[in-house]
Amino acid sequence: MHQGNHRDHEGAKKLFELTKDVKVAMLTTADQNGTLNSRPMWNNEIDENGDIWFFTKLHSPKTAEISRDNQVNLAYSDPSSQTYVSIAGKAEVIRDQKLIDEKWQESLKTWFPNGKNDPEVGLIRIHPEQGEYWDSPSSTMVHLYGYVKASLTGESPKTETKKVNLA
Repeated sequence: MHQGNHRDHEGAKKLFELTKDVKVAMLTTADQNGTLNSRPMWNNEIDENGDIWFFTKLHSPKTAEISRDNQVNLAYSDPSSQTYVSIAGKAEVIRDQKLIDEKWQESLKTWFPNGKNDPEVGLIRIHPEQGEYWDSPSSTMVHLYGYVKASLTGESPKTETKKVNLA
């Protein structure tokens, strides 16, 4: 499934930079009826190739959904900095103890109380194919200026929006 380094595509660096400090991503999968399901995932790691990794319980609705349809979407939101990112890609569920050991953080015991050696602990690797970001100025003064300008002129503040092809 791995298709090489996609961090080098135009716009990818900014896309990944915007997501690195967002602690929670919403992962959307489709069930067998095509109904979309979203759930929060602790933002763990983007590797050197740009693949995005999350820890998961191996037997869960999301892993069953990924096994049927591996097209997923991640949504990142940080209202405090006015940063919003959406990434679409292909997911796979992996049970590799060496990778689990490498990526494990003690804070994960909150969700996996039996630790990294629990046979139910697995990983989801998402290979991004395309992304989009909305990046607005984050200072309070800029927001206040934007509000006043919008009130007086009817023009909304400018937001940088960019679609990024990662395939």
